[in-house]
Amino acid sequence: MMDLDQLIQEGKVKRIFRAKQKLTLPHIVSHITQRAAGKDLLFIEDSDYLYMLSNIKEIAKSRSLDIYAFCLMPNHIHILLSPQRDELHEVMRDLFSRYAMMFNRKYERKGHLFAGPYRQAVCLDDSYLLAASLYIHMNPARAGLVSNPRNYRWSSVKLFYDQKAPRSFVKPDFILRLLGGNEAKQKKVYSDLLDKSVSLRTGDVIEQKEAVRYLRKALVKIFPTVFAGVRRKRQIAQRTGLDLLDEEELEQTIKASRSSGARSPETKKGRRFLVEQLIARGYKRKDIAVMLGVSVKTVYNILREKG
Repeated sequence: MMDLDQLIQEGKVKRIFRAKQKLTLPHIVSHITQRAAGKDLLFIEDSDYLYMLSNIKEIAKSRSLDIYAFCLMPNHIHILLSPQRDELHEVMRDLFSRYAMMFNRKYERKGHLFAGPYRQAVCLDDSYLLAASLYIHMNPARAGLVSNPRNYRWSSVKLFYDQKAPRSFVKPDFILRLLGGNEAKQKKVYSDLLDKSVSLRTGDVIEQKEAVRYLRKALVKIFPTVFAGVRRKRQIAQRTGLDLLDEEELEQTIKASRSSGARSPETKKGRRFLVEQLIARGYKRKDIAVMLGVSVKTVYNILREKG
């Protein structure tokens, strides 16, 4: 297994949804999605939703899996999670194969229930983690199943806004702590963010890979103070050892790099750091060259520079 630093250097750590080449390293925080094949449904009766929830709870406990948020939609699933061991693939295989077997047996059907491999988007920074959680919880309202996402029964949203919500196998505190203050304040701010998320036009993450990114970017403009506080938390960095700039920091650093010279050792070191950050997010070297206003050869030279 490659270590995390090697994955970063080779540009293999990406937050966009991937169906292949999953990252299974311990403590990586991932937004997992899975959908039904074609126009089929995954859940028909309440008992189907309850069966999936019981499986998620059981597997989370037996496999030492941290679940931060979820939403079970009629034809697809969102789970925000982090494995404590290197076994994400095995955990998801067990979860989805067990459900498919039950569903096919119950409804006397044959064939694949799911459209293909589950998809994974790695949460590289705290602001993306928060946006992914909000996207998951506002999904039922966005799909027209409810007018208010708080009224949707099959998600973890109640844990994020209700001051009297009971303890659960879901661990919302990891996300709510990003908002600062006590629990009551955290849930109030999250509730405000959720209301605004519902009103924003965003793509469907099942069809549009960058939907969560677009939501995060829109929310940052509306709640700059909130996201400035989130940026300072560095919870993802502490959990994974992966300390990456978020997108606002990247944009600011890119602007500074384009307007500054490259002669001083400090500037050279800063440009190398910036290039490595962009590679870690999956950008190709030719794209980085355009972003920085330099040639591709210069990008390679920056990476070869020492110190």
